[in-house]
Amino acid sequence: MNTKDLVLFVRTADSGSITRAAEQLDITTAAASAALKRLEQQLKVQLFIRSTRQLRISAEGERFLVYCRKALAELDAGRASIHALAGKVAGELRISAPSDIGRNLLPRWIDDIMEQHPDLSIHLLLGDAVADFYMDRINLAIRYGNQQDSSLVAFKLATIDRVVCASPAYLRRFGTPQTPADLLQHNCLLFQLNNRTHDVWEFIAAKPTPANSTTANSTTANSTTANSTTVKNSATTATEHHHEHHHEHHHERIRVRSNRCANDGEMVRRWALAGRGIAYKSRLDINDDLRTGRLVRILPQYQSDPIDLNLVSPGRQQITPAALLLRDILRQKFAEVLALEQG
Repeated sequence: MNTKDLVLFVRTADSGSITRAAEQLDITTAAASAALKRLEQQLKVQLFIRSTRQLRISAEGERFLVYCRKALAELDAGRASIHALAGKVAGELRISAPSDIGRNLLPRWIDDIMEQHPDLSIHLLLGDAVADFYMDRINLAIRYGNQQDSSLVAFKLATIDRVVCASPAYLRRFGTPQTPADLLQHNCLLFQLNNRTHDVWEFIAAKPTPANSTTANSTTANSTTANSTTVKNSATTATEHHHEHHHEHHHERIRVRSNRCANDGEMVRRWALAGRGIAYKSRLDINDDLRTGRLVRILPQYQSDPIDLNLVSPGRQQITPAALLLRDILRQKFAEVLALEQG
């Protein structure tokens, strides 16, 4: 069988369209249709059920697709192995990355990698939505948090916490919050992911707050107005204050208000830099802004629950020498960035 025909079959199955698969491979739709028919004749089965309105993979096609993916992955691994024996890192890495990391950190690191390994090519897919390994044709993804799919292979790159920050201009105009409850008097810039708006911000103080403290009194007062607080953009939101004394840590969860929300983390950062409000961002995303003073950390006496940043692969066949090289370099670079922030 022609391996190009197998690649076309996988692309067609993933995209659900012969035309889209042909565009991806830079061939004509007619050539793609002919190649699929040739493959079906060789296998003596119908791989796709075609109609005037849709293209649907058959049961036989579904079964063959599993083996086809494995075969192509093994061929890629074989090519990588040959290059590894020659002391070269080569091949293509197709990487999905969050918008902040992809725009602000990866470019200069990728330049360094490709200067040292000219036989390597890299394709970046940037965005905060979780990319699909097969539909988006990627073999590695930089992702936050634990992976729900047990078939995925994940390598920890760093452990990150989030911080509250704003521009000096915003703080001069509206004042600096001293407690999490003070955020209710400010415009907080919101991030949306997978149709979920992250408007509840969690804070952890190193020591429990006394029951008669100002924060606790503020919490009690605000709790009585839950589900009835009107914000400046005419929307209505609840305020939530939870106090938990666990292992000598004090937790607060605040439902903040906002007149701006984006599904792109970099957009939230730019709003913060422009003085449009207060942001709740990964320390990794704003390290340069904090060090240069473009953004100022707010509520430094509070922490957030740390979250792991991972390099994720759909299977061990994708763990090539190039993937391991990328993993090791990213671990080193993220550690350097976080050390600069702490310093």
